Amino acid sequence: MTKDYKGSERKSGGRKGGSSLLVGILIGLILGLGIALGVAWYINKVPSPFLSRPAPPVRSEAPKAPPDIARSDEKTVKAPESKPRFDFYKILPGTEEPATDQQLKDAQKGSTASAREAFFLQAGAFQSAPDADNLKARLALLGIEATIQTTPLPDKGVWHRVRIGPYTSVEELNRARDTLKQNGVETTLIKVREAANR
Repeated sequence: MTKDYKGSERKSGGRKGGSSLLVGILIGLILGLGIALGVAWYINKVPSPFLSRPAPPVRSEAPKAPPDIARSDEKTVKAPESKPRFDFYKILPGTEEPATDQQLKDAQKGSTASAREAFFLQAGAFQSAPDADNLKARLALLGIEATIQTTPLPDKGVWHRVRIGPYTSVEELNRARDTLKQNGVETTLIKVREAANR
């Protein structure tokens, strides 16, 4: 006698297809959750480029002596003369120096001195030109016209300074400084004296 196996095949085939779909969905959920956790961990561990970094602590370059020797030499050892940190004031044509508001007001009163002195607001100095261009564009969106001064410095490479000015009146300078401060741009007041040979 012959047996009909047709009915039993249908029942076993339907169950296999349903369970493989369920297993596939479960594996997909587990993989998706793993990827999401990995991305979240990466985002939390990488430092944000938009936050200002604190300045690293200054390290002493002089080697420290063992404690016994250091105690005996405390009275005779003097601190070495400190070398100026920046030397670009000597390198540039003319001279520049950080200025105070009082110096700006004094320059306004003396017309002969102000003919040779100019006041700028320096918004930043960058080693990469795209960073300087980004700050210049940001200032342009605020309605402030800035210039980029490219200066090569020995042993430090090329620096791109973003400057605003020159300013002829204290009111104009203070208006620009207030606008920049309200928008989170720190500036430094710079006084530039023209070189005598110009």
